[in-house]
Amino acid sequence: MAQRLRHRGPDGEGAWGEPGAALAHRRLAILDLSECGHQPMLFDSQVLSYNGEIYNHERLRAALPGPWRSTGDTEVLLHLLARHGGACLERLVGMFAFAAWDTRQKRLLLARDRLGIKPLYYQLLPDGIAFASELKALLVLGRPEIDSSAVRDYLFHGYIPAPKTIYRGIAKLPAGHALTWEAGRVSIERYWNPSTAITARTAGDTVHELDALLRDVVPAHTLSDVPVGVFLSGGIDSALTAYYLDTPRTYTLGFDLGKRSEAAAARRAAEHLNTEHLEMTAPLTDFEQALERIPKLFDEPFGDSAAWSNYLIAQFAHREVTVALSGEGGDEIFCGYPRYWSSVGSRSSVLNRALARYLPPLSRFGSSMQRHAYVGLPAYAAALGGMTARQIDSLLGERWQDPQYDYLWFYRQYWREDLSPLAQLRWLDLNTNLAEGLLTKVDRTSMAHSLEVRPPLLDHRLVEFMLSVDPAVLVDRRRRRGKLLVRALMEPRLPAGHLDQPKSGFGLPVHRWLRRHPRALNGAVRRLMDRGVLRRAVGTEFRRAWYLLVLDRWFTAFG
Repeated sequence: MAQRLRHRGPDGEGAWGEPGAALAHRRLAILDLSECGHQPMLFDSQVLSYNGEIYNHERLRAALPGPWRSTGDTEVLLHLLARHGGACLERLVGMFAFAAWDTRQKRLLLARDRLGIKPLYYQLLPDGIAFASELKALLVLGRPEIDSSAVRDYLFHGYIPAPKTIYRGIAKLPAGHALTWEAGRVSIERYWNPSTAITARTAGDTVHELDALLRDVVPAHTLSDVPVGVFLSGGIDSALTAYYLDTPRTYTLGFDLGKRSEAAAARRAAEHLNTEHLEMTAPLTDFEQALERIPKLFDEPFGDSAAWSNYLIAQFAHREVTVALSGEGGDEIFCGYPRYWSSVGSRSSVLNRALARYLPPLSRFGSSMQRHAYVGLPAYAAALGGMTARQIDSLLGERWQDPQYDYLWFYRQYWREDLSPLAQLRWLDLNTNLAEGLLTKVDRTSMAHSLEVRPPLLDHRLVEFMLSVDPAVLVDRRRRRGKLLVRALMEPRLPAGHLDQPKSGFGLPVHRWLRRHPRALNGAVRRLMDRGVLRRAVGTEFRRAWYLLVLDRWFTAFG
């Protein structure tokens, strides 16, 4: 199992065992590069296998008696667990996933950080429990049956939401949760429940408090005994991250298709911020390589085509650094997505509800009408998600369908009727797509190259502060823009016009490629139909054709 995760930790390996329990670890050496940082690590009755970084570990160490063998954060976490058990989770500032075995109580604790930056999977067995950072390690124990409901979820979201995985019996531990296993009994609870109460502040005070918090938070995330860099795009979030560091190394991915490339804007920002800047240009044409590699990165279907761009920039940066900071989370906490100012659900009418019901569900116009027909939670889900329920039901073969399936089950857990519409959407973003989509993408594509990516904008102290800021002050509906608070903070600190550039993203130009290579989609759909997964074909203009290409390659590799 550990060997299958070698890419996550090429610098060392360790294993520990006693009758009834075994832990293994692959080390990516970042703090205390000596053998003293070796894992699994033991103290008192605790044995720890841990992935992540605790940014306040030095302050936590000062309040503990020791004795100490290392200077890293692993030993601090181990001592906290020995003294406080799972109650120590609320003291940690950082990203983490860990397993701690109590040799005295014969009790296992699994925990995942508040926002879900680091992954953790587990499988209940007839005689125990197994766990790992990625699915591929658990598949050593055997390949369970595919969960047909997870295929429906994948098509609806573009990912498979926690606690599900593509396999029956293997689960993801949700973000901000801890699992305790003892004598075959399992309990799971959420340990992070941030307040959503809005604090009254003037605009000036809010900007001032945010600036002070960023000056503390962003540099803290550079904690490392190895080189650290910053991913720099043409947007505001990565530029903000670079601004609060002293002459950082910055890395940019450009494309050989100029209108999709943010390299020039990133270069201007790097010059303005006086960073040590490097950039690479990637071809947009190597779809075959992307389709071959992506299913093996995620071990289950994952539909965000930007995963390939993340994979390439991580590969590039790892030539020089072992740690990279990124701007992930800025759109969620600062309200940067267009859905924040587009009045989700406002276009529903008798006419487009009728059109949604009677137009062909897979047509471009039919798809548009379906998304505009909803109000309330279904409308938010349509703004966030992949295919519509009607499209999925019209596509899937009989054994993969469930006429009574609740496609909204994941979103329902985080739908807050007590919040304003903008706050509802922000809460949904933070608790659903962020961990299961965006952060999953970043973790797998970077750790494939043994690169640790840290998102300082998702430091829980910053997230909790932003949850106390009324999202209405972050959005200008009339001018169709968000992130007003960050714009006020950063506009004088960046090149003129930098904040007014259109957001291009890193998604691949799938439809342009499919128009040139229609046989790729035709072949994928034919194979899925032969397997009984699909019952009908789609054209190259289908909005989510990439989902089907990935699903086909996943079945080819694993199914």
